[in-house]
Amino acid sequence: MSQPASGPALLVLEDGRAFAGTSYGATGETFGEAVFTTGMTGYQETLTDPSYHRQIVTQTAPHIGNTGVNDEDDESQRIWVAGYVVRDPARVPSNWRATRTLDDQLKAQGIVGISGIDTRALTRHLRERGAMRAGISTEILDPAQLLRKVLEQPQMTGADLASEVTVTEPYVVPAEGDKRFTVVALDLGIKSMTPKRMAERGIEVHVLPSTASLEEILARDPDGIFMSNGPGDPQTTEHPTTLLKALLEQNKPYFGICFGNQVFGRALGLGTFKLKYGHRGINQPVLDRATGKVEITSQNHGFAVDAPIEESVETPYGTAEVSHVSLNDNVVEGLRLTGRDGRVLAFSVQYHPEAAAGPHDSAYLFDRFVELMEGRS
Repeated sequence: MSQPASGPALLVLEDGRAFAGTSYGATGETFGEAVFTTGMTGYQETLTDPSYHRQIVTQTAPHIGNTGVNDEDDESQRIWVAGYVVRDPARVPSNWRATRTLDDQLKAQGIVGISGIDTRALTRHLRERGAMRAGISTEILDPAQLLRKVLEQPQMTGADLASEVTVTEPYVVPAEGDKRFTVVALDLGIKSMTPKRMAERGIEVHVLPSTASLEEILARDPDGIFMSNGPGDPQTTEHPTTLLKALLEQNKPYFGICFGNQVFGRALGLGTFKLKYGHRGINQPVLDRATGKVEITSQNHGFAVDAPIEESVETPYGTAEVSHVSLNDNVVEGLRLTGRDGRVLAFSVQYHPEAAAGPHDSAYLFDRFVELMEGRS
C-alpha cells in the first residue's frame, strides 16, 4: 500500500476563491460542482454513490482514509465523484478489511483530488455563497488560468445526468427466503444496498434502466414500483415523470427515495428548485409529521420539492401532502398520496433509508412499502 503523493495541486471556485494544497489521488485536472458532505464515516459509500456524478466532494471530517478501501462496501461498480477534497488523508490505513489505500483507489480510477487545504474555510464559503462550479488541477497552478476553464463548464441546473449513470441492461436481485412480491426499480442512480434492503423483505427486485418503457415495466407484472436516488436536475426527468403518471393512473403502489421523491412531486404537479448548498451527510434530522418522530437520516441532494407544508394538494390521482420535513431548514423531505377511500396509494422521502452509509432510523420505510403492497394484494 503506497502513501499519498506530495506534488502541488490547486482548487479554484467559479467566484475566484482559490485553495493551494497537495495532490491526492490521480494527477491531472477535473471539473464539477463543488459541494460538501458532513459524514464522519462512510467515505467509500460516498465516493461510489452515483448521485455524486459530476460533483467535486469536500469532506468536512478532517481525517479521511483511515480504514482504507475494501471490496464489500462499494455502492456501485465505480467511483462517481468528479473530484475529491480532504484535509488530512491517512498515510497508512488501519483496518482488517482494508485491501488497499484510498489514495491507490483514487489513482486506479483516475479521480483527481486535493488535500492539505482548510476544508472548514471552504465549507463555510460554500454555505455562504452556495454550491458552485469548481476545478482541481495538478497541472495548472495559476488561479486565473484555471478559473477561465472553470467558467467554461456547464451548470448543474438543467443537467440531465440520470441517463448517464443508469444501467444499460436490466438485472434481477432475487428475494431472500420466500418470495412475497415483485418490484420494478427504475434506476436513476441506484445504490446496491437499496435492492438488498427490499430483497431482505422477500421482494424480488427487477432493476430497469431509466429509459424503460411502460410496457417493459408492466411485462414484469410488478406488485409495486420503486424509483431510486440519482444526480442532476429533476426538471430534466420528462420520461420518468411521464412514466410515473401512467403507473399512478393504474393504481400501482409506489415508493421513491431522493431523486424518486422529486420525480414523484413533479408527477403530482408540484415544482422543484435548487437548494443553495444542498443536504449531504449522514446526520440530517427529519420530522415525520404523522408520528412526531425525529429520524437522523443519510442524505445527498441539491434539489428539493416545492410543496405547501401545511396544506394538502388535490391531484388527478388523489390527495397529496407533505409527510416529512427537514428540521434544519424546513425543506420538504417526504410526500404521501392518499386515495378517496383514505388508503395510502404512494409515498416518497428525500433521504436514503438504505443507510449505506448512515443510521438505520429509516429502515421502517421498506416495511411500509411492503404493507402498501399487502394492502393491494
